[in-house]
Amino acid sequence: MAACTPQGPNLLSGFKRLTRFDTGLGAQLPEAYKKFWREWKIQQPTAVHYIPKEGRWERDPVTGEVRAIQNTPLPLIFPPESDDGIWGGEGIIKGFQKRHPQKRRVPHFWVPVLRRSVVFSAILNQHMSVTVTDRAINLIHDNRGLDHYLLKTPACDLRSTLALGIKRKLLQALQEGCPALNDSPTKQKAVYSEYSKYLEQYTPEEVEWYGLTFLEAIKKIQAKIREESKVSPHKIEFRSKLIEELKKANIKAVGSGEEGEGGLDDTSNIQATSSWFSKVNPFGKKQET
Repeated sequence: MAACTPQGPNLLSGFKRLTRFDTGLGAQLPEAYKKFWREWKIQQPTAVHYIPKEGRWERDPVTGEVRAIQNTPLPLIFPPESDDGIWGGEGIIKGFQKRHPQKRRVPHFWVPVLRRSVVFSAILNQHMSVTVTDRAINLIHDNRGLDHYLLKTPACDLRSTLALGIKRKLLQALQEGCPALNDSPTKQKAVYSEYSKYLEQYTPEEVEWYGLTFLEAIKKIQAKIREESKVSPHKIEFRSKLIEELKKANIKAVGSGEEGEGGLDDTSNIQATSSWFSKVNPFGKKQET
């Protein structure tokens, strides 16, 4: 039966599940945003809560049994509050804990330790107070600053919208030549030469769409569509047509007065035309009786 349909060969492996980029405004989003989405939502993040094993096989040290290595990531929970901070890839783990040998296990949540800290961006020349974890602080120190950490780390490891928004501002500032440091040209040149290498990974269009959520991208494409196809009210179009018709009628009346024999002179023609124009023109002033 599948071979009888035009798309038969494509159905051999099953029907393709539609994604948010296949229908509606999502289908009109550019490839630059789809690339960011794959980096943010589809790319496998770095293991944080477990140590991945290398290789494909391992031998049990007790039984000597050979079995395949399965690096299965732990299911993590990211509440909405995680988007307001920089958690360094950490999340909430839901599981069970056996608190007493003779009692049943009970549900338990392992929540990362959050603290308020101040970070500094050399590109933006700005201090920011954000909620961070201990791992995020260590990663910032290991990468010699916030800017290096955000620009080096892929979106799947940053995860939060705050971190992605700051990274987007950093890339835009590098494109513009670090305008926040215009007061000190020497420092501006040094900072740009240090961080400009990260721009090689992105095109200007990718920087424009980088770090946006799906809803923000939809609003951006909607605004772009409205700007390209502006709709003017019909009353403006009708008014312009009426003014053109009145101008043509005025010229025709003046011309017929000059060519006609025994007609009125130019002054009388102009007066007659202006009086007729004032009667037809809906925007003119009404004559007092």
